[in-house]
Amino acid sequence: MDELAKLDATGQAELVAKGEASPVELVEAAIARIEKVNPQVNAVVTTFYDKALEEAKAGPAKGPFHGVPNLVKDLDNLKGTKATSGCRLLAENISPETDPVIAGFEAAGFVMLGKSNTPEFGLLGTTESMLLGPCNNPWNLEHSPGGSSGGAAAAVASGMVPLAHATDGGGSIRIPASCCGVFGLKPSRGRIELGERQLPGDIGFQHCVSRSVRDSATALAVSEKQGANAVLPPVGRVEGPGKKRLKIAFGTADYTGNEPSAEVKAATESVAKLCEELGHEVVPATSEVNGEAFKDAFLAAWASGPSQLLALVKQMGLDPEAVLEPWTIGLANLFDSKPADTLEKALAEFAIVTAETAAFMADYDVWLTPVLAAVPPKTGEQGPSVPFDTLYERVFNYVTYTPVHNVAGTPAMSVPLSWSEAGLPIGAQFAAPLGQERVLLELAYELEEARPWADRYPPVFAG
Repeated sequence: MDELAKLDATGQAELVAKGEASPVELVEAAIARIEKVNPQVNAVVTTFYDKALEEAKAGPAKGPFHGVPNLVKDLDNLKGTKATSGCRLLAENISPETDPVIAGFEAAGFVMLGKSNTPEFGLLGTTESMLLGPCNNPWNLEHSPGGSSGGAAAAVASGMVPLAHATDGGGSIRIPASCCGVFGLKPSRGRIELGERQLPGDIGFQHCVSRSVRDSATALAVSEKQGANAVLPPVGRVEGPGKKRLKIAFGTADYTGNEPSAEVKAATESVAKLCEELGHEVVPATSEVNGEAFKDAFLAAWASGPSQLLALVKQMGLDPEAVLEPWTIGLANLFDSKPADTLEKALAEFAIVTAETAAFMADYDVWLTPVLAAVPPKTGEQGPSVPFDTLYERVFNYVTYTPVHNVAGTPAMSVPLSWSEAGLPIGAQFAAPLGQERVLLELAYELEEARPWADRYPPVFAG
């Protein structure tokens, strides 16, 4: 078990391919690891071990991840299993079908063991819903693993599974990857088939968090749209560093001009220096996006869903406070206080931001910034019951670098290259023009070799 906990998904699949382990053994070992550390971390909130073992015994699909354990984020659907979205309203909801990304993962050979923790409807950058309870950061259990894919990242960081499904509507892959010291890539818009479930402005994305770059690279290759369905030139499997030296735009100020904490700033500057040492050209640069206009537009789009949800709850004759969190209700009330054309204007601003971001990035191969404005907060500091105005300020002062890439549709990744003095991970965000995941993955491989992280394990680890 100890050695399996330290292997990435590719390494575990290789054991199966060589006949040195069976899918059943991988699944049984992962179950044991989850049972060992999950009581401290609360990353896995629903399990279906019997279903997983039956699938492993029957023989999962013989893809590149044949028999490797995985988790489904509890915002998404696996037919016949519980899907709560972290909300009391859906506490007993059962998925009638499987979402396309999850079906693709199963076709690649993954065996799904359970659901990972998430905030209510993924609406916060921490993971501590009233239904599912707080997920704890394995690097320090008093701190948040980030969100909204906090359960996924905490499960990977603590060695429960080598890779976990994750989604990203405003940074929800990159934020927890940064907080938990794992790798997280948000693909380009249109890269992966998502089905019909979309956020306003098509800001929702899906992929995974992983311990290694090669796992995410392979997962992207098996998930991307193929043939006539492809809207972008296929990436294929990226297998190692690239030879081309890149022109990298670099800045630490966010889109409103504010700088991050001293530790985050220093960490990001050290990553820029590392890139220069590797022969890349690093150029100080700042996007021309109007920060305040963007912030208002993003909030409008983000709050439009809670507005619809609150209206539905009222139509059902339910007490909103009994089934929805204060943060969700507060977002709904804020949106409902705005003019009727608020969402329409927000989407128009999104189009402007998309064009401005494309123009800015046209001059560079890659754009380097922090992922977050500070190290992972303590649990409760950004919890859903914090008074709305206070929480609003905390959230939008913390999550200020990631949402622009959801709106622009550009691929972006968090690479675990730094740790704070207190031992908390600090990721660096690299973005590239639309469709350029290969550039990011080749750079990630190079950074992984230059400043390895695979042998760094948190205090709470299943191995």
